[in-house]
Amino acid sequence: MHPMLNVAIKAARRAGNIINRASLNSERIQVTRKQHNDFVTEIDQAAEAAIIDTLKEAFPDHSFLGEETGETLSSSTNQTSNHVWIIDPLDGTTNFIHGFPQYAVSIALAVDGVLQQAVVYDPNRDELFTATRGAGAYVNNRRLRVAGRLKMSEALLGTGFPYREDQNVEEYLEIFAKMTRQCAGLRRPGAASLDLAYVAAGRLDGFFESGLKPWDMAAGILLITESGGLVGNYAGEEGYMQSGEIMAANPRIFGQLVTALREHSKP
Repeated sequence: MHPMLNVAIKAARRAGNIINRASLNSERIQVTRKQHNDFVTEIDQAAEAAIIDTLKEAFPDHSFLGEETGETLSSSTNQTSNHVWIIDPLDGTTNFIHGFPQYAVSIALAVDGVLQQAVVYDPNRDELFTATRGAGAYVNNRRLRVAGRLKMSEALLGTGFPYREDQNVEEYLEIFAKMTRQCAGLRRPGAASLDLAYVAAGRLDGFFESGLKPWDMAAGILLITESGGLVGNYAGEEGYMQSGEIMAANPRIFGQLVTALREHSKP
């Protein structure tokens, strides 16, 4: 296992321990509303601090991009490094607040803009999804492969509904209705990093969502590409990390998703 991935796993488990302890006394958690349907808790902040402290101790020259802290420069040079850790300490905060057990810690490393290491940790199930570029993707040391289904009519897809006021809910409902008619089922669990990990594991045949941030997607993207899947925007093209519009699936389902969703792409 790559040494940098080992440190990322240590950081993810530290964050997971904080989250699990807090979940035992969830009614005492302090919740702040960032905007409509977008929450942050003291647990998000504590988990992110634990992740950054762990990574910074091992890699003081690296930079960080976290959901709660934003961009953090290298502590040794006070500049942006070519190594950037992309962190979501608690993806699925709304689920966590309500005790719905679908949330995860997501950590990825990009070197010169290319994803190299990925960890998605589900503290509820103690499932650890990991990937290193060129070395495959795993869950608890078992190799991952995307599902082999060939037809959209047989596919189980994951998605996410818009939750911010500036997103076009009406168009998304139109997309949801269209995809419901074309696939075997749609699921909206509420944590994009886990949804992407489930595509890598073959538990979902595909996933699509817009309005995401890099920390929602980065680790899941590497998991999917290292498990034989494809990632793009709704038109099947690059730029999804910048636009927040992402679609992922095995190669055959991916092409059918492009046909269905291309007209809704807003790169």
